[in-house]
Amino acid sequence: MNVVLIEDEPLAAQALAALLTRLRPAARILASLGSVEEAVEWLREQPAPDLLFCDIHLSDGNSFDIFRQVMVDVPVIFTTAYDTYAIQAFQVNSVDYLLKPLQAAEVERALQKYETRHPATLSAAVANVQRLVRTTPRSRFLVKSGLALKAVLVDDVAYFLAEEGVVFLVTHQGKRHIIADTLDQLEGQLDAQNFFRINRQFILSIGAVQEIRPYFKGRLVLQVAPPVAEESLVVSAGRAPAFKQWLDH
Repeated sequence: MNVVLIEDEPLAAQALAALLTRLRPAARILASLGSVEEAVEWLREQPAPDLLFCDIHLSDGNSFDIFRQVMVDVPVIFTTAYDTYAIQAFQVNSVDYLLKPLQAAEVERALQKYETRHPATLSAAVANVQRLVRTTPRSRFLVKSGLALKAVLVDDVAYFLAEEGVVFLVTHQGKRHIIADTLDQLEGQLDAQNFFRINRQFILSIGAVQEIRPYFKGRLVLQVAPPVAEESLVVSAGRAPAFKQWLDH
């Protein structure tokens, strides 16, 4: 069994590799990839493995970005620290998932599930993942406005901002609304052509970006409208190429 790990935390990747080696000594770990960019490049250039272990949230984006850029025709076992809506979808669609911190018994269960499946079932599971990736993007958000509720169209959203565990929807007019979704959940709900997660605090709409300036060590600093403190709007060197490509699509 040839396995590829997609995990941005080196210690977590090492621990999973060691656990797989212990549970399945004959398994070959072909690669341990730490980002969307690295995974897309590897999967495009190398023969397909038998199985992927894939973290949902990676250093340069959401792992769904991988499936949007390259066809993945192998079963996927997802790993994540977040028990969100996507996890239930994976489970219903017979694509297994594991919550971090990983437990040996759960990894063993997932491997047995993979090993006992009929190839036709595996193909169906892959198709279900692809359908999930192609889910229609969210078009509106229901928010509180005083004592009432109102719908904010996604086209009116400038950015989503996380502050001290609270996520705000900020409109182009500068109005803030608290929403229940996390940024990790929002990444799977928004149109990737119009929204980009620049760091752990911000998801920006393309219409909010006003100016981009070079920053230290290959990073970028942004100005957006409505304005926020610049130190919060730094794009890492690793994410900068993908961010520029997003703006230029």
